[in-house]
Amino acid sequence: MFNLTVAILDTDFYALQAITGYLALDRRTRVVKAVESQAQLLDYLAACAAPERPNVILLDADHAGTAHELAALLHRLAELAPGAMLMCLAQAVDPSLVAAAAHAGARGYFLKGDVRYQISWAIVFAAEHEFVITRSVSERAANLFDGRLFRATVLPAPRQYPEMTERIRQAIRLCVVEGMPAQLAADEMGISPHTVRSYIKEGYRILEAHNDLEFPLDMSAQERAFYRFTMPEGWRGSLVGRRLRPAV
Repeated sequence: MFNLTVAILDTDFYALQAITGYLALDRRTRVVKAVESQAQLLDYLAACAAPERPNVILLDADHAGTAHELAALLHRLAELAPGAMLMCLAQAVDPSLVAAAAHAGARGYFLKGDVRYQISWAIVFAAEHEFVITRSVSERAANLFDGRLFRATVLPAPRQYPEMTERIRQAIRLCVVEGMPAQLAADEMGISPHTVRSYIKEGYRILEAHNDLEFPLDMSAQERAFYRFTMPEGWRGSLVGRRLRPAV
């Protein structure tokens, strides 16, 4: 499987913790640095020996400043971490920042509300495409006449499982994605722990019956459910032995 090392810059402490937690659930990504300021990130990268540099840098674009300042930051990051995939995260879509990121060579521009717990899939998907954006970014940037944006690939939404009721989906999200114990999930949902466990069991059955994704042999049922629940619509193939597209 992939072993992508990730550095994260986000000025929002709670967003930083959430992103770090979601990436930690996925074997393909490993967070090596999480910081709240540009200075911290730049100092970290400047001190990194080449073998220790992250493969991926997730950047909070909302607080990078103007479009010019965002582009300058991306260029500086590219100098300090040659070959790293630079990806922007944003709370809201600013078309000028999207255009600046595209021109500066970013591999992705994601709205946080669009990716959420799908963040690892977003990184892996971007690793195999030239430039990836989420649907909200695509809609807001549709009027920008930019070649790289025109060729951008829209990150597919998480795969839908028609048999899965909203209550089963909620139980999977709380227990599998958020890692909540059945008792706490039961309190959240207003049902018994036994019912939560029955929802989880049925959710596993649905996920396995409608998904032929190949997994490493040592992966637990909970891990397999996490990947299946968060995977993009239309993804085909294996999680074993896939090659990443080289950074551009």
